[in-house]
Amino acid sequence: MAIGIRKKAAVDGDNNIFWTTMSDLLLGLAIIFMTLFVLAMTGFTQQTVQQKKQQVEVSKELMENLKKANIEAQVDQMSGDVKISDMELFELGSANLSPKGKVYLSKLVPIYINTIFSKKELVNEIENIIIQGHTDSHTFAGIKDPNVGYMRNMELSVARANAVANYVFQTDFDKQYSPQLRKMLIVEGRSYSDPILVNGKEDYNKSRRVEMRLKVKKFDITEVLFHGVQSLGQ
Repeated sequence: MAIGIRKKAAVDGDNNIFWTTMSDLLLGLAIIFMTLFVLAMTGFTQQTVQQKKQQVEVSKELMENLKKANIEAQVDQMSGDVKISDMELFELGSANLSPKGKVYLSKLVPIYINTIFSKKELVNEIENIIIQGHTDSHTFAGIKDPNVGYMRNMELSVARANAVANYVFQTDFDKQYSPQLRKMLIVEGRSYSDPILVNGKEDYNKSRRVEMRLKVKKFDITEVLFHGVQSLGQ
């Protein structure tokens, strides 16, 4: 009987050791993952701040260069995004660049491209340069079906963005940047889904525009965690 009790006690002891070891292991892994997560978040914050700083700096330089060239354009001071009124580029309801629009782009685009691509650190953080077309809800207002009207505006906004993108490569920017630009440049149409509001109401003239936007790369926390775990096993 005593032997049986001793055997049971030994088994219980082994189980306790097993669960204690497992608990320690799980706690250790939890601490490792928490440490990696904190490091990843720190890296995310640092990269985000650095990206924003670079965008602000290039925005400032872009505005100064455009001002020196006497080119009027609305430049976002934080992102470097440029808004161009459709009246500078197109006739009403048309997707064909006007002679005035071609002259305007011939002046603006080289300054825009050369300023951005001269900043190598910023260029490495850029995922896409987006040429984005916008219309207003008043265009094609005579169409009764709102879905048909929306899609007609979508077609116009995409066609206008395409027209600008095609002409970009005809301008006199530094052609050493062409290979990178071809990889980054994309075209979007937004119809009238993103209007410009003034005093809470859609401003039709300001809403009809083409934007040149920078999309920076996002920080991938999962990749950092994955590589961090891999490095622990080496």
